[in-house]
Amino acid sequence: MHKSRLAIAGALVALAGSVALAVPAGADTSDAHKLSVANAARAQYGAPPMTWNSGLSADTQQYAAACKFQHSDSRGRYGENLYAGTGNRSFEDAMKSWMAEASKYDYNNPGFSPETGHFTQVVWKASTQLTVGIASCPAGTIFSQPSTYIVARYTPPGNVRGQFPQNVGRPQN
Repeated sequence: MHKSRLAIAGALVALAGSVALAVPAGADTSDAHKLSVANAARAQYGAPPMTWNSGLSADTQQYAAACKFQHSDSRGRYGENLYAGTGNRSFEDAMKSWMAEASKYDYNNPGFSPETGHFTQVVWKASTQLTVGIASCPAGTIFSQPSTYIVARYTPPGNVRGQFPQNVGRPQN
């Protein structure tokens, strides 16, 4: 009896170890943390804090879990940023990638550009709500290796033609 308990305990430890590998050690994956990360990025550009959109959360998570790296058909209901990377990635990784586009934004000629569209959606002042879905995707879905897929949805949507000057602020010093 004692040996079988040890075998079960060993199997549980192994299972727990494999589950822990799915998320970077020490990573905070809570909705509040994701919102905090996004709001910190927005604050650097004078955008007000957003709140969590719990009504869109389940659909966003389901969309991420499908592991199809393409924009959904939002029909203008929300803005959407996508990020995927091989291995274990976090929402911070996605946010860093999107915010890196800021250096390419032309404040003297404000408007949409595919090179800055993720950045401008993140800092869009009129977007007031956020939800994020994160999924671990098997090899052969997005990349040939296992990957992490992150979908961020913003309401109301940003990147609206003619509204860039009042919604994309300059960096705050």
